[in-house]
Amino acid sequence: MNRNPRFTISSLSGVAALLAMVCAMHAGGAELSVDQVRDALKNASPAQPVDLAGKDLSDLDLSRLDFRRANLRGTSFFGSKLVLSDFRGAVLEGANLNGAWLMGTDFTGADLNRASLLSVVVLGGEVKKMPIFKGANMTGVRMIADLPGADLSGANFSNAVVGVNIKNQGMGQMRTDLAGANLAGATLAGADFNRSLMAFSNLKGSNLRGANFFRVKLAGADLTGADVTAADFTEADLDGTVFRDVKGFAEAKGLDRATNLDKIVR
Repeated sequence: MNRNPRFTISSLSGVAALLAMVCAMHAGGAELSVDQVRDALKNASPAQPVDLAGKDLSDLDLSRLDFRRANLRGTSFFGSKLVLSDFRGAVLEGANLNGAWLMGTDFTGADLNRASLLSVVVLGGEVKKMPIFKGANMTGVRMIADLPGADLSGANFSNAVVGVNIKNQGMGQMRTDLAGANLAGATLAGADFNRSLMAFSNLKGSNLRGANFFRVKLAGADLTGADVTAADFTEADLDGTVFRDVKGFAEAKGLDRATNLDKIVR
């Protein structure tokens, strides 16, 4: 099974390091079969959603299934195919989605608090749609993924770790790709996005207070009306970045060490 999304990687050692870490976080096999999961979902209702909390559902093809409002706290979907599945309003707190196939998966309004989304697969295969995280609770998530153009509007990324773990040299050149993504109205307060690719992303009206944008590619991104108080832009690329009507510009950090500061739009 191909569990590798397309990253910006400078060496194969980076891939090996990430996969080794992801695999180390998973052991054992699925507790339920695909048919058992289907039966559980079929017997659920809006008044009594399915409860699969803590179950190991790894390496299963659970594509095109309806998990709306399901209790999936701590559930493992490691390496599972969730293509075009519906997780709207589901509770995925602390869930393991490492290596999962998420083409066209809908997480609108889902609770992904402290979930792990490392090495998720969103490119390749027959389905060419990005997953949707509109209004999702992504507080404290760990994520490295290619999500160019994805809809993350209104999502809450407070204290999330989306950037590079530079202490792990094998992973040093891996980046999350949010180029052209819709993050309008999202909350990134206290989140770590260091070295991420966010060129031409829509950050209008977003809460960026205290976010780490060290070396982030923000060329052409639109931060109109965003709150950048205490956000760190050290060595970020701000070529054509729009800062119109932002709040806390004077309190933002690292602007004097940002790249192309003279080319921002205010």
